[in-house]
Formats: sequence, structure tokens, C-alpha cells
Amino acid sequence: MNFLKREIIQAEQNKGVANLTRRTFLQAASVGGGLLIGSGLIVSSAAAADKKPAETSAPIFNAFLKITPDNKVTMVVKHLDMGQGVSTGLTSLVAEELDASWEQMAWEFAPADASRYNNLFWGPTQGTGGSSSIANSWMQLRQSGAAARAMLVAAAAAEWKVPADEIKVSKGIISHGNHSSGFGALVGKAALLPMPQNPKVKDPKDFQLIGKVIPRKDSNEKTSGKAIYTQDIQFPGMLTALVAYPPQMYGKVKKVDSAKAKASPGVVAVVEIPRGVAVVANNFWAAKKARDLLKVEWDLSACETRSSDELFNACHDLATKKGHVVKNTGDAAAALAKADNIIEAKYELPYLTHAAIEPINCVVKAEKNNCELWFACQMPTVDQQEVAAATGVKPEQVKINTLYAGGSFGRRACPSDYVVDAANIAKQVQGRAVKMVWTREDEILNGRYRPMGVHHIRAAVSSDGKVTAWQHHAVAQSILRGTPFEAMIKGPLDSTVAEGIDDMHYAIPNLLVQGSEIPVKLSTLWWRSVGHSGNAFVVEGFIDQLAKAAKKDPVIFRRELLAKEPRALGVLNLAAEKSDWKKKLPDGVSRGISVHKSFGTWVAQVAEVRVNADKTFKVERVVCAVDCGVAVNPDVIRAQMEGGIGMGLSAALGEAITLKNGVVEQTNFHTYPLMRIDAMPKVEVHIVPSAEMPTGVGEPGVPPIAGAVANALFAATGKPITKLPIGNKV
Repeated sequence: MNFLKREIIQAEQNKGVANLTRRTFLQAASVGGGLLIGSGLIVSSAAAADKKPAETSAPIFNAFLKITPDNKVTMVVKHLDMGQGVSTGLTSLVAEELDASWEQMAWEFAPADASRYNNLFWGPTQGTGGSSSIANSWMQLRQSGAAARAMLVAAAAAEWKVPADEIKVSKGIISHGNHSSGFGALVGKAALLPMPQNPKVKDPKDFQLIGKVIPRKDSNEKTSGKAIYTQDIQFPGMLTALVAYPPQMYGKVKKVDSAKAKASPGVVAVVEIPRGVAVVANNFWAAKKARDLLKVEWDLSACETRSSDELFNACHDLATKKGHVVKNTGDAAAALAKADNIIEAKYELPYLTHAAIEPINCVVKAEKNNCELWFACQMPTVDQQEVAAATGVKPEQVKINTLYAGGSFGRRACPSDYVVDAANIAKQVQGRAVKMVWTREDEILNGRYRPMGVHHIRAAVSSDGKVTAWQHHAVAQSILRGTPFEAMIKGPLDSTVAEGIDDMHYAIPNLLVQGSEIPVKLSTLWWRSVGHSGNAFVVEGFIDQLAKAAKKDPVIFRRELLAKEPRALGVLNLAAEKSDWKKKLPDGVSRGISVHKSFGTWVAQVAEVRVNADKTFKVERVVCAVDCGVAVNPDVIRAQMEGGIGMGLSAALGEAITLKNGVVEQTNFHTYPLMRIDAMPKVEVHIVPSAEMPTGVGEPGVPPIAGAVANALFAATGKPITKLPIGNKV
């Protein structure tokens, strides 16, 4: 992305909600300044007014909603918008219950404050991930909108002296008979009324915005260049920093000669930080040229030394041994021992990097008693705590201004990483804002990769085409172990290793799933859909091998195995129907299907692939069916499925991080190629109508696509695909 260079408005932006006290709230309300509403711990504003609290008292509301006299309604969004559309989705939940017009709705990012803006699925932690933004906010934000509506109606009823239950609210207008008012004229009085503790939310049949196609709130900003990303931030006297990192993860500085770098034009300072050496200069190119002049001797004694083939061999060796049992139904070993028809397969998955369109960056201004940051913050609670520790201030003295992210896919939710590096640089140049920037090469070198993995599977198919046993051993590097999130590991195995396998919904009477972690001196991280991203390919590819052994159509075979899973059948049947599964295809074209559940959402995908005479192939069409519960924003859902398919397909066809003697071989997009637009297939997305609670859509579009394409190629060639990336030939 070519980021526009322009100055951002004053650094004091976005302070309002963070520092709101009871007194300042009531002062604002008394002069018609506005109404703030929240949900969670709801406190009566009228009761609070009688107590005359001190300025340091906690805020009255866990504020999500601001209404000002000009009728503008601003939603405070507690999740990072990385392109997945939460600024639209979350805002629509409030607007629906408020009965506001979509045009009067605005939004802003929430400050870092887990006491008010925590992810309800994560306990006392504020953050975005796991496709949880809509799901955890569903009732919280609807109740916020409903509470505000009730207070505005009560204020109107008191002013007009009419029964509240006779008042109507529609598209931002409150009315009764000859009376009519916008929200703004009533906010002063509404703010002083008791807040409903259990506001009634709408019956779904009355939804006006939820489930409808509405314009995205971020589209105009992004298409006009007004959207602010970290790279756009400019302050008077701001410095730019680039870091010389070791060529391998866990390397350390042994000795540095910075004389030439310090003498380079525009350089302000050269400073050491725990993970490398930073050059701080007046602009990017001055910092880049000076960084190239650094002479650093690295201590690489703690670094990985194996190459990719050695790591795969080690994984295969581990897969032949006993692993940690994560699921055991029936007796798979006994069933396999007496089976006549056994199918076996070994799968390999590579390391992947996130490769978001916006490289990593962060702006930090450190002072003696406080620190302020501007960046696309995905984990405010973690970042706030780690920056505080790095700079020697208290967490509450760390202010985070969250900005748009040009993608993340999990990369910006990483502890002890780039944010801490930026803080360690800024504290050595106190009083001046410092923008730390990574080049694409920096980002790939310092990637926190999706783990490589190996899977060994044995299964038995009976003479009547039934799967009687399945034995599966998954081997991968842990994502959580050795990080601040290690406490999330329950039991001896990181759950991401066998994610999507131990909870697969196929009815296998004798199922044994084992997992093993392989230690590698390389840093890993969740990559869009985490363990599901590769494990779904393994499971779905093997299912087609079993279907062939059973001499059954892949769709019919899956229907039998999913007979007790109505939502799985819903997406399976819809995808098959919309793809014309039973219709004969032209010569050279084949189909494959894949079904998977991740983050509570079921997705089925059918891929149509044309195989040419020279064995090259092209994915021409993908039909996707998704069941994510209530479809809050259908257009956003379709966009996320399309984007997930594109990202998953890119990884399946050509992406891989490889090591040679422990060193990552890829440096930029010429050695880590992403799929180009001319390779993107036609995508159709069909949403299953549902009244279930909404679930995630940011990640579930990724897992099925590799399996669908692999199965189409299997149908075309008779040769199963067991390694990723597939490449461009079969």
C-alpha cells in the first residue's frame, strides 16, 4: 500500500473517554455536552450525582456510546479494525437498538482500559483475536443501544408529558403525535436519568440494520486516503528508527562498531536495545543508510542450526512415537488390527509468515513519568503492561492511541516484540516522538511464523464403506509455550497442535488423536485461523482418500459421517447445491469439497480446478457456504469469506518459510510470493439463515480452501496432495 504522507492533527486527539470522571461527565451533561452510555457494570447517573465524588473517581459508565447535541452518535469500538469490518459491525449493533439512522452513526477506537473495554471472552484483558469481536460484543452493545434509547424516550416523555410506551423512535427521530425531536435536543435531560439495568432488546423480526446490507463505515476513509495508519503519523521534530536485528531469532549483540553510522547525515543517535541496535535519524532514508553502515558482531550460539528437511525428518520421527492423547473414543488400535482395508497418509505443512500489506511500525513518545503510543494496537492490555515495564512507568501512565491496521492476521498480537522494541528506543531519546519502522525484509526476518507440522494418519474402511477407525498423530511446534500466554495451555500439549482434529465432527466410532510438540529455536505465532489453517487441509484431504476407498462420492460420504451435525450438513448441502455438484463438468475441470468448523462457524467450500495438458492448473471458481449464526452484516461476511479464501489459497499454492542451517531463506516477496490478482478465482458466498448467536467470520474462511483445491486435484489425477504448498503443477 502506498501510504499518503500528511500531518495528523493534534496529539491530544482521543483523550476524551479515557479521562472522564463522574464530575466531568455531569458537567458535560448539565450543559448539554452529550450522553455517554455503556453496558457491563451499569450505574445510575442520578445516584452518582448526589455523591459529589472526587475528580479521581472511576468513570460512571463503561462508555461505548456518545451522543452530542448535533445528533451525532459516536460508537466507541473496543476492537482493532484490521480490515475485517468491526468498525461497521459493532457500530451496527448499537445503531440497531438505538433506532438511529445509519448516516448519523460515527465511531472511534477505545482507549486502552481493560476495566471497561475488555474482551468478554478473555476475562480482564482487552484485545482482538479469535474471531471474537462480534461474538463477545453481541449482547453487550445491543444493551448499550437499548439503554440509551430508553433514556432518550424517558426524557422525551417527561418533556412532552406523554406515556413513554406511546413514543416511537425511527432513524434517529423520536416522535409522539405533533412532537418530534432528534437525539441531540434531549441528551442533556436523558443523561441525568437512571440507566436501565436490564434494557429490553429487539426481537430479531424487528431488525432494521442487523442482517441487512449497509455501507461500511471505513470505506470512504480508506478509498479517499483519509484513513490514518501508523505510517501516516507525523509530529514536529519526530524521529525515525530502524533496527539492525540479528540474522536469526534469539541472536544477541556481541560487539558493535557504530562510528560510520553515527557520522552519517541525519543521524541523531545509535542505541542498543535487548534485541538489536537501533539507528535513530531525522527520516527513514537517513536511518536506512546509516543502518547499512553498522558493523555488528552477533552471538548466535542460542540459535537454530537445522535446515527445513532436518526439521521435517525430526517431526516424522516424533510422529512414529507415542504422543499425548487428546482424544480417545473406542479402541482405534484394536479396530485397525483386525481391519482388511487400511489407508495411510503422511502430511507436511510449512512455516508461514503473515505478510500483511502494512509492515510493522509503531510511534512512541517517552517522558519521565508517562509514555504515549500511536499504532495499530491489537492487544492493548499486554502492550500497556510491557511498555510500562520497558520504560519504567506504571501501566496507567501508558496511553495508547489505536489506529487502523493494514492487516494483521495475528501478527500484531505478539508479546515481547516490536512494541517493546519501539519503547526501548524511545526511552533513550526522551521528549521526542520516535517512529520505528520495519522494512519488508525486517518483517520476514523477524516473523513469528505459523508453525510447520507433520501428520501421520491411519484409518480403516469396512467392506460396506464405513470408517471404522482413525488414528492420528499431529506434530508441530508450540505457539504458546515460552510466552506470556503459556498459562493458557491446559495439560501437557499446546491445544493449537491438534486444533481442528481433536474436535472434528465426523462420526468415527474408534478415534485416537495424539499430539506432540517439537522444540525449535524459532518464534511462532497464531496465523489467521491458527491450528485450523493447516489441520483442516489434513483432515479434509484424508476424508477424500477414505471416500475413494469406500467407493463413495465425497459429498455423500461426508453426509453419512455428519448425519448428527445439522449445521455441518447445512453448509455442506448448500455448497454442493450452489456449485451444481451433480452437474457434469467440462473436460479438464474437476471439483473438490471441504467442510470445517472453526471459531464456532461452519464453512464448506467447493473448488473447481482446471488442469492443463502440461500439468499446470488454475483454480477457476470457489463456492462457499457459511453458517455464522445471525448474519449481522452480510456484506462484511461475504468480504471476509472472500478474503479468507484468497489468503488460504495463496498459502496453499505458493507460500513457505524455509530454513537453511537455521537461517530463514526468504527475504521479500520475490522469495515469498503471494498469489497475484490474476490467479484469484471467481468466488460465490452463500450465507445459511440462522437464529443462533453470531460467531466469528474473520478467520473461518481460511481453513477449508486448501483441502477443497487438493481434493479437486485428487479427483483429477488420482494422486492425493499431502504437502503444502502445492505449487503450480501436479
